[in-house]
Amino acid sequence: MGLGDVYLGAPVSTPLDPRQRLVTTKYNPARTWTAENSVGIGGAYLCVYGMEGPGGYQFVGRTLQMWNRYRTTAHFENPWLLRFFDQLRFHEVSHEELEHIRRDFPHGRYDLSIETARFRLADYQAEIDKNAEAIETFRSKREAAFQAEMAAWRANGQFTFEDQAPETAEVAALDDNELGIESPVTGSLWKLLVEEGDQVTAGQPVAVVESMKMEVEITTHCAGHVVRLPIAEGASIAPGQPIVVLSGE
Repeated sequence: MGLGDVYLGAPVSTPLDPRQRLVTTKYNPARTWTAENSVGIGGAYLCVYGMEGPGGYQFVGRTLQMWNRYRTTAHFENPWLLRFFDQLRFHEVSHEELEHIRRDFPHGRYDLSIETARFRLADYQAEIDKNAEAIETFRSKREAAFQAEMAAWRANGQFTFEDQAPETAEVAALDDNELGIESPVTGSLWKLLVEEGDQVTAGQPVAVVESMKMEVEITTHCAGHVVRLPIAEGASIAPGQPIVVLSGE
């Protein structure tokens, strides 16, 4: 249907047959890293990631390159492979086959099967009308399953992250001789880079916070001795919440 949802040249597509259209949410929080050429679904749309980076679409497969930033080939007259309203058809291959295809395709050594076709709206609408009952049955089942899934998320607290954010009262109190190295953003504590008892210097990275598809490195603003690590890896954190506590000596 279109190009460029996630990255330049990335296809935004949905099955022509409404009975094959899946609907799902994006991940929350999103991933900080997604492999190049990953195929995912977010909402009702399928997309292929043109290059590695963050992302929230739910994975359904892997495929060949949608974007070629290195050279012009028979299939890459432009850096992007596809055009608006191209129709895609995926074929199952082995892991080894896909590795070979990915290696060869950007160099023009793998030939895609491309056919010229005409999409006639009147014919398509006639097919939709012919299968209207089966389409509506599928949509009803899909909607019921989706609502049940969202109800389960609400019940176990996964639907939103507001309830998981630490309250101000939960922030660890500091003694007079202690200094807190704080998070500047809301997120989750992905990794601690120091341990209790370590000596740190000004500007040293001490933790990595995952927030809004990014990895935020937390550094110290002064030298000191690590006396406490009040938050465990994987826990949610709020802005201003100390992640590492140093002695003020």
